[in-house]
Amino acid sequence: METLEFIIYPDGRVQEKVTGIIGASCAEVTAAIEAKLGRVLTQETTSEFFSQPVQQTVTAQTQTTCSEW
Repeated sequence: METLEFIIYPDGRVQEKVTGIIGASCAEVTAAIEAKLGRVLTQETTSEFFSQPVQQTVTAQTQTTCSEW
């Protein structure tokens, strides 16, 4: 599940935490929000940022024989 969590501190700072988004696409998701919030002072990447989506390929071979009765 993809979640964005925002903590707004009394001094106006906003902490943003993104979970459930694999790879660098989290930057695309949050870019518009960050542009409205103001200047980004720091960023910390999580292990999800460095993860790669899992892709599986399955190949099946079938062989059909017909019997002659």
